Amino acid sequence: MNYYSNILQKLETEGNRRMLKKSNSNGKYIEFEGKSYLNISSNDYLGIAANSSFQQEFLTQVLKSEHFLFGATSSRLLTGNHTAYQQLEEQLKDLYQKEACLIFNSGYHANIGILPAIAQKDDLILADKQIHASLIDGLKLCNAQWERFRHNDLEHLVRILERQRTNFKNVFIVTESVFSMEGDKADLASLCKIKNQWNALLYVDEAHAFGVIGKNGLGLCEETGTVHDIDFIVGTFGKAIASQGAFLTCKNEYADYLINKSRSFIFTTALPPITLQWISFILNKLKSLNLLRDQLLKNAEFFRNSLVSNGFLCRGDSHIVSVITGKNEQAISLSNHLISNGYWALPIRWPTVAKGEARIRISLNPAITANEIQSLIKSIGEWKQNG
Repeated sequence: MNYYSNILQKLETEGNRRMLKKSNSNGKYIEFEGKSYLNISSNDYLGIAANSSFQQEFLTQVLKSEHFLFGATSSRLLTGNHTAYQQLEEQLKDLYQKEACLIFNSGYHANIGILPAIAQKDDLILADKQIHASLIDGLKLCNAQWERFRHNDLEHLVRILERQRTNFKNVFIVTESVFSMEGDKADLASLCKIKNQWNALLYVDEAHAFGVIGKNGLGLCEETGTVHDIDFIVGTFGKAIASQGAFLTCKNEYADYLINKSRSFIFTTALPPITLQWISFILNKLKSLNLLRDQLLKNAEFFRNSLVSNGFLCRGDSHIVSVITGKNEQAISLSNHLISNGYWALPIRWPTVAKGEARIRISLNPAITANEIQSLIKSIGEWKQNG
C-alpha cells in the first residue's frame, strides 16, 4: 500500500475521510439516490437559489438586453473587465458608502489574495482563533508576522497589542462577523474602538452575514453601525445571494494597490458577465427581503432554544445552529440518523473544527415550516434517547 492509500485508510479509520456525493438540490429539498431530503446543510440562507419568480424575472430582463455574455474569456486586466463589473462595483460602493469596491472570484480568492498583498514583512496580523480556513491560508501566504487571539476574547487581543504594537509598522485585526462554524458574532463596535485606540486596521469577513443581517441585508457591520470604521469589509455572493464571487469594500488606495499586487485577483479568469448581472439583480431586491430575513432568524432562534431546553449543546446566536456532539463518531451517528429520517444533515469534523468539537451544523431557511422544524427537533431528540 503506497503513501496516499495509507493516508486515506487512516482518515477512514478516524472517521475523517471526505467523499463527494452525487446529489441535486432544488432549494428546500435535495435529491440523493432517488430520495428527497429536507436540506438543512445549505448556505442558501434566504432560499434565493430556487426562487423561480426571481429567475424568470431576471431571464426576461437579460433576454431583452443585447449585452449579456456567458464567458469572460480572460482576466480583468486583459479583456475580461466587462462593463457589468463596473456597474456591480459602483452598486456596492453606493450601498456601503465606501470609496471603492473590488470583485473577486470567490471568498477564498479574496481571503488568500488581500492580506498577502497588503500586509508587509514589518507588519503584524492579529486574527481571531475561529476565522475561516480561507483566511488561515491567506495568513500562511503573508510575509507579515501573525498571531491568533482567543475566540472573541478582546482582552486577549488588547494584551497582545500592548506587548507587540510598537514593534510593527501596521497591525491588521482580522475577524469574521458571523463565525461560520460557531454561529456566534464578533463584537464589531468594540473591535472598532480597539483598532482606533491602537492605530490598527480592521478586516471583517461578512460571508455568513451578508444578505442575512442588517436592515438592508448588508451584514453585521450595517446592524452595528460600524461600516465606516471598518477598513476592509469582505462579503460573498455564494451564500445568501445564491451566486458566485466575493467583494471587498475599502479605500481607493487599497483597491488600486490590490489591482496591482493581489495574485488571486490578477492571475485568474474573470467571472462571466451574466453572473455579475444576476448578482446585481439580487442586490436590487435585497432591501425588500426583510420578511425573509426576519423569518430565518425566528426559525433559528426557536430551533436553537428548543434543542438547548432538551439538553443539547448548541453554539451561536445567529441563523447558523451548531449542534455539538464532541466525538466524530457521534456526529456521524447523528448525521446518519437524520438522513435516514429524511434530513440532509452532514457531520462537521476535525480539521474543519477542533478535535473533540465535532458537530452537525444546521442551516435553516425561511421556507422551512414550523411543523418541519418541530419534526426535526423530535428526530434529534430520538437520536439522543437511543444513543
